[in-house]
Amino acid sequence: MKSFKNINVGNLIRQKVTESEMDISRVCNFFNCTEEEIEEMYESKSLEAHIILKWSKLLEYDFFRIYSQHLILFSPPSNAYSADREKPSELPQFRKNIYTKEVIDFLVELIQSGEKNMNEIIDQYGIPKTTLHRWTVKYRNHELEKKNKNTI
Repeated sequence: MKSFKNINVGNLIRQKVTESEMDISRVCNFFNCTEEEIEEMYESKSLEAHIILKWSKLLEYDFFRIYSQHLILFSPPSNAYSADREKPSELPQFRKNIYTKEVIDFLVELIQSGEKNMNEIIDQYGIPKTTLHRWTVKYRNHELEKKNKNTI
């Protein structure tokens, strides 16, 4: 996944089906639909949540996590002094600052490829400088370990 900004869930589902080498007849049976209807889903940029949930179960892959990563990277930071904070919600509360390995890899790759520098990532995504620095150091250490193992 190159970018978490522009999500095309149909393409991602098609990619996962291809990688899984899942037979189209199994997919059609699971969804109780035709190959043409499956192809329409592959061509769709977005799908209804219950359909994405079924794909996630069939392919054993959390497609919703891609949307969560989008929110982490591209939604504005929450305002601790917002009027909404005064009213407690019965909905589950999630911390926004939980970064997955995919997001970390994505951001470190932006730095290492030269596409963005650390300050641009800090400004654009709101990642704390110390956190970003720690990720780049840790990633470099893992790369050095891999190279050392390959040369032995």
